[in-house]
Amino acid sequence: MKILLATEKAFAPVAVSSMREVIDSAGFKLDLLENYKNKEDLIAAVADADGLIVRSDLVTKEVLDTASRLKIVIRAGAGYDNIDIESCTAHKVVAMNTPGQNANAVAELVFAMMLYQIRGGFNGKSGSELRGKSIGIHAFGHVGKLVAEIAKGFSMYVYAYDPFVPETDIRKYGIKVLKRAEEMYRICHFISLHLPYNSATRQIIGYDLISKMPSPATLINTARKEIIDENGLLKVFEERPDLVYLSDVEPDCKAVFAEKFKGRYLFTAKKMGAQTEEANINAGVAAARQIVDYFINGNETFRVNK
Repeated sequence: MKILLATEKAFAPVAVSSMREVIDSAGFKLDLLENYKNKEDLIAAVADADGLIVRSDLVTKEVLDTASRLKIVIRAGAGYDNIDIESCTAHKVVAMNTPGQNANAVAELVFAMMLYQIRGGFNGKSGSELRGKSIGIHAFGHVGKLVAEIAKGFSMYVYAYDPFVPETDIRKYGIKVLKRAEEMYRICHFISLHLPYNSATRQIIGYDLISKMPSPATLINTARKEIIDENGLLKVFEERPDLVYLSDVEPDCKAVFAEKFKGRYLFTAKKMGAQTEEANINAGVAAARQIVDYFINGNETFRVNK
């Protein structure tokens, strides 16, 4: 049984070692394809693989067409928009993710960016504090829950909106539940976005919501750039000199920000949310355990396709 670990952005060696231990102990064979430069390398490597583990690597129809033995592909992380889900289903390939494994790393990054921004990039000038400020958490999943806990540690006023999570589940965290997104955007000076990217959330955050935020306003996006209506975002920036945008993924309109809005944004050089040693190990080992559990026990708990 061949399991291919294909990562254009390689896992840390300690993570690979832990994954190999899980897979070897099950009697399977782990092959590595790391730091590859083109899709042809992936297509060639996956041709005889029974299982595939990836990070942000693109698993397209072309890849699946070649992988005649493939039974399962696991995205080591929460988001799985890099996997062609429909094609997986058509090829009878199970697709999974590893939800929650990167959550703490992402939540901590939210506050790293916030603190850096409100303290002026540590430029020696007077900044401001988080204590007593209001933060709204848009989507209360694994990351949102941890953001709430950290925010409470800063003595912030914490609000959340998520129509897919029961109010009782959110209230257990001792925070205020809001029934409408618009209400949260009117109240909170900071909004942290944790929505998954899908057809329903594409460009869901735009002018109508962002323009409602009180002054000064900071929008933090550690989710996906596609959930932002960039035209609407730019329109609000033109109208609101108090608005700041912090994002763990560069928007397509980055050049406009660089030209017009210096000092009012922070974009990471590459998506950094899961880039900690701990998250690296957690997501990788979870993927290895899930793939072994699937082949041995048929466990499909984290399956994301039908």
